[in-house]
Amino acid sequence: MNGTIQNREAFLNKIAGRLGREKRNAGVERPKWSYNPQDAIFKEADADELLEALKTQCTKIHTDLLVTNAANLPKTMKEIVTQYGGGPVVTWKDERYGQFGLTPLFKEIWPKENVEVYEWDYTIEERNIEYAERANIGITISEITLAESGTAVLFSSKDRGRTVSFLPAASVILIPKSTLVPRMTQAARIIRERVNSGQKAPSCINFITGPSNSADIEMNLVVGVHGPVKAAYIVIDDL
Repeated sequence: MNGTIQNREAFLNKIAGRLGREKRNAGVERPKWSYNPQDAIFKEADADELLEALKTQCTKIHTDLLVTNAANLPKTMKEIVTQYGGGPVVTWKDERYGQFGLTPLFKEIWPKENVEVYEWDYTIEERNIEYAERANIGITISEITLAESGTAVLFSSKDRGRTVSFLPAASVILIPKSTLVPRMTQAARIIRERVNSGQKAPSCINFITGPSNSADIEMNLVVGVHGPVKAAYIVIDDL
């Protein structure tokens, strides 16, 4: 469903009036810059080099980073969840967990080990938030991953509640290696291209860089102020 822009013409006419001219509808060209640093950073980097940049950045943003493949992902996932104190665990309703081989862990192994796993269910509305709030760990999947800043980009939808990534005490984000891009520049282009091609826009796009932290008070860094205290990225080699 497309939104409606209210009072657009009146707003633009007012700005043009303050500038002392009429509104222009044509003849405006985008500036051509002589230097484009947004494209130069990591311009020639391949996936392995971007992964090394991500590893370096994760040491600066207090985020654990593990690299594995689909075959070993369940073992890696189990280890990090145990390290973070176990369940309850909350996940999205997302078929990619099954593609990564995590369904047996979520549906069979953990329940037998008394690790509670809750899958997001939009039909019960706000009760999802209650489950996410009492969960110890939330598990999500990155759509695009910024190597330069160590940022995971999460797309929300009715089956992918955004509270899964910030209400639990710890956050574990799956990062397919194929999602690695240099920085925000490429992420913005990818999102724009998807929308322009007719793909449905996410209900919310979250750029998440490690655990919650703030240094607003006297420049003293405090982790876990308004979100997860711990964060881990699990990079899956899917190339």
